[in-house]
Amino acid sequence: MARALVILPILLLAACDREPDFDTRYDAAASEIEARAKAMDAAVAASEKAARAAGETEGGGSALPTDDKAATPPPSSGE
Repeated sequence: MARALVILPILLLAACDREPDFDTRYDAAASEIEARAKAMDAAVAASEKAARAAGETEGGGSALPTDDKAATPPPSSGE
């Protein structure tokens, strides 16, 4: 029984793994963010390609409406 009381804390300490330091965690987070950004870029590129293809086959025009009107109204005559 006394041996178990001596060995148990040693085993518990041996089982504890040290947490990674800041640089290791930072590198892992940066890699994950970069991978997510690349996945987002690929998804956007695929959806843009699909939108262009849909616009070309459905009417020959753009899939998004174009607004040829000016963003501001013409100046008033002052009346």
